Amino acid sequence: MTALLTDLYQLTMLQAYLDEGMQQEATFELFVRKLPAQRNFLVAAGLEQALQFLETLAFTDDEIAWVERQGGFRPALLDHLRTLRFTGDVHAMPEGTVFFADEPILRVTAPLPLAQLVESRLLNLVHFQTLIASKAARVVLAAPAKLLIDFGMRRAHGAEAALFAARAAYLAGFDGTATAEAARRYGLPAFGTMAHSFVQAHASEADAFVAFARSRPQRPTLLVDTYDPLQGVQRVIDLAPRLAAEGIEIGGIRLDSGDMAAQARAGRAMLDAAGLRGVRIFASGNLDEWRVAELLAAGAPIDGFGIGTALDTSSDAPSLDAVYKLQVYAGVARRKRSAGKATWPGVKQVVRRFDAHGRMLADRVQLEGEPLDGEPLLQPVMRGGRRVGAAPTLADARRRCTEQLRALPEPLRGLDPVADAYPVEISAGLHALAAAVDAATR
Repeated sequence: MTALLTDLYQLTMLQAYLDEGMQQEATFELFVRKLPAQRNFLVAAGLEQALQFLETLAFTDDEIAWVERQGGFRPALLDHLRTLRFTGDVHAMPEGTVFFADEPILRVTAPLPLAQLVESRLLNLVHFQTLIASKAARVVLAAPAKLLIDFGMRRAHGAEAALFAARAAYLAGFDGTATAEAARRYGLPAFGTMAHSFVQAHASEADAFVAFARSRPQRPTLLVDTYDPLQGVQRVIDLAPRLAAEGIEIGGIRLDSGDMAAQARAGRAMLDAAGLRGVRIFASGNLDEWRVAELLAAGAPIDGFGIGTALDTSSDAPSLDAVYKLQVYAGVARRKRSAGKATWPGVKQVVRRFDAHGRMLADRVQLEGEPLDGEPLLQPVMRGGRRVGAAPTLADARRRCTEQLRALPEPLRGLDPVADAYPVEISAGLHALAAAVDAATR
């Protein structure tokens, strides 16, 4: 990925820092200022791609030539770009970790120009996957033990978004994706059924079902609502003995529109009466966690769901107030005091305490070095531009997310927003440092 995937002001600041000789060590932290009203928690994701970016950061000759053509950049800056590599340290919450507002999830310590330069792409990578993983986790909590598939590529905001959304959803507990390249790239289970156009292209619905089943004989799922969903179910029932004689067992039916609860109940009764209890019912079509919860609360016998647009765009909360802010430069704590955007200064750690049953009890944001009373969430992942140990796998992150969701306090597991449901304390040491920084900078 190009090193120019950044904001121009990162380059203009880089030159100014070099002009002034400001190359001492700085620490920046990435965090979310406040949770969206629709979220009780967030799930950290995108760290793997962020570390890949830092490991491979380099400017090509073509990119440096483009910078030169913009004018105003001095030869010293262009020479600096030719040898620029990331040499800093990174601490981060492991992917799959549940976190809350004002808690740093990633910390970069490096020479100031370098730590500043990587801001835009780090936010771009971590923000998006965190956004989608947090949305997906809500679906997982709303539909425990149900098959959940990412169906969102066609409405995702570009190819990279579709791939990252599939990865983030799987990390949060989805079972797979319909996006073939995401399945190949990240080793995800791939799922696919059929489209309405396939049915329409055939002379009859029955012809379409038989043709598809013969082409994909491994327990195919047949889309039954192109014309009339219950008539479609009846055609599946009528065709089942014929296909069984050919060694083809129908795996499922898919509903994509209409009153899915009523259709699923009627369809399940028809299938069971015909002895087809093993045929699963899968639903898709403008679904989100609220609609899934409603269907299950209504007793709809649906075995799995395809979640598309609402997932890949996080439609109810399409962005997070994620920021990357300077906390220390040249050994001096720094703090922004802007109204509504004030930051806590210094290098920080997030410590989590659990109750006797393993449920999350409370978090504390504190200065690095203050006594620990719980599990420290920020871990070293890169030193001197090199990874610390082997990279966790996506399966590792998925397991961690499962454990974290299991440890959520009960009020946070629901879909309704719960104000102040989880305590996040700011330590006394951090309050004292903020007061000292304010006194020194007024």
